[in-house]
Amino acid sequence: MRAYHDREWGTPVHDDRTLFEFLVLEGAQAGLSWDTVLRKRARYRQVFHRFDPVRVARLGARDVRRLLAVPGIIRNRAKVHSAIGNARAALAIQKEFGSFSRYLWGFVNGAPIRSRARSLSDLPTTTPEAEALSRDLRRRGFTFVGPTICYAFMQAVGMVNDHVTSCFRSRG
Repeated sequence: MRAYHDREWGTPVHDDRTLFEFLVLEGAQAGLSWDTVLRKRARYRQVFHRFDPVRVARLGARDVRRLLAVPGIIRNRAKVHSAIGNARAALAIQKEFGSFSRYLWGFVNGAPIRSRARSLSDLPTTTPEAEALSRDLRRRGFTFVGPTICYAFMQAVGMVNDHVTSCFRSRG
C-alpha cells in the first residue's frame, strides 16, 4: 500500500485506458478493501486485456462464464458484467467527447481539486463533483459508480488531491 500511495495514488491520470482500469477496479472494490483489489490487479490486467475497453466491450456470455472461474479476480457476476457494460459505455463517451479523459476531467474543470485536510478523518467520502459524476455515469449506463466509488476513483486518478497536508505528496 505504501508503494501505491507514494508512486500512484493521487497522480493525475489522463490516459483513457488507465482511467477505465481504475473505474473498473474501484467498482470491483465495493464491499472489499482496496488492498484486496491491488493484490488482484495484475490478474485483472491479464484477463481483461490490459483494460482495453474495445476488447472488454466485446466480451460475451461465454467469456463471463470463463471469468467467473478465473482465480485471482473478484468472481462476482454483477461486477464482471459491470466491467463489460462500463467498457461499452466508456467507448460511447470517447466517441461523444473525443476521449474518456476529457469527459471525466470536465467534472473538475480540467484541474485537480486540492484538499487542505490535516488528517484522514477530515476527508469526505463524497463531494458534489463526485455526486454529479455518479449521476451522469449512471445516466449513461454505467454500474458500480455510486458517489462514494466515484470519489475514491477521483482520488486515485488525481482528479482530487486528498493527500493530507503533512504528506510529501500533498504539494504535488
